[in-house]
Amino acid sequence: MIQQNLDRSTVFNRSWAEFKVGFNDSRGNYWLGNDLLSQLTRRVRYKLRFDLQSRNNSNWYYAEYSTFIVQPESSNYRLEVSGYSGNTGYDALGYQNGMKFTTFDRDNDQSSVNCAASRGGGFWHKGCCWCCVNSYIDFIWGTPSSLSGGHHLQSSRMWLQCK
Repeated sequence: MIQQNLDRSTVFNRSWAEFKVGFNDSRGNYWLGNDLLSQLTRRVRYKLRFDLQSRNNSNWYYAEYSTFIVQPESSNYRLEVSGYSGNTGYDALGYQNGMKFTTFDRDNDQSSVNCAASRGGGFWHKGCCWCCVNSYIDFIWGTPSSLSGGHHLQSSRMWLQCK
């Protein structure tokens, strides 16, 4: 497991150094760590799976990516992702392809504001925000029509799966 956000947790509003090594809390919210994530995905080819629970209807949705690679810290953990499939109604992570990781203390997104600081959580941000699974302010996936009309999330998980 890479990530688990069970309750719109503020635990994801962390520094670059904390996302680098990973963290968790007593409620089960979790981030694996960008260094380990980069090491894993550059050595072995994995698929990525998101399990997303809608706040609108409590239903579970999924998104899978056949390619998922996180480059090393020297490239600011640049994301390579493609090959979306799933039932979310929107390829929210694919929109972030090629983006560098952003935290409140290291702004690498393409927005005029620091997305991690304004949305309350580090992630790969192109704009603020299409795939906000680490945010406690806008905990969302995609557009309002995603997830059968309820793109606000109740919980999310990210998993690596062997190909």
